[in-house]
Amino acid sequence: MSRKIDIEAICAEKGLRITEQRRIIAKVLSESDDHPDVEMLHERASAIDANISIATVYRTVRLFEEAGILERHEFGDGRSRYEAASDAHHDHLIDVESGEVVEFVDDELEELQRRIAEKLGYRLVDHRMELYGVALNRDK
Repeated sequence: MSRKIDIEAICAEKGLRITEQRRIIAKVLSESDDHPDVEMLHERASAIDANISIATVYRTVRLFEEAGILERHEFGDGRSRYEAASDAHHDHLIDVESGEVVEFVDDELEELQRRIAEKLGYRLVDHRMELYGVALNRDK
């Protein structure tokens, strides 16, 4: 499930000042098909511009997160991982052996969650689901 989002354009819409280094970090994030952590982002950004420090990546990620442009996830591996914020809801399945993160949407599951909330006397306004598993057909 790949959702290409132009982070630089969102920065412009929100009135954020975009330096050349922020532009590169935004491009790297926009082109990411995974959920990179800061170290991964730094590695990818510094391959484009060797002058980008890890501190700049940390500051930029924090700025983008505070502006609602990025979402931070903790997938149980001790690292904060990031993806572009989106109105399109999805859940995550995390492979605990490989660290791979699979995004999915299941309408039946969404309806079940809504019904559970109603049965308990609530109207569901938001949720986040993370499933953790191991691949069934991985060669051992």
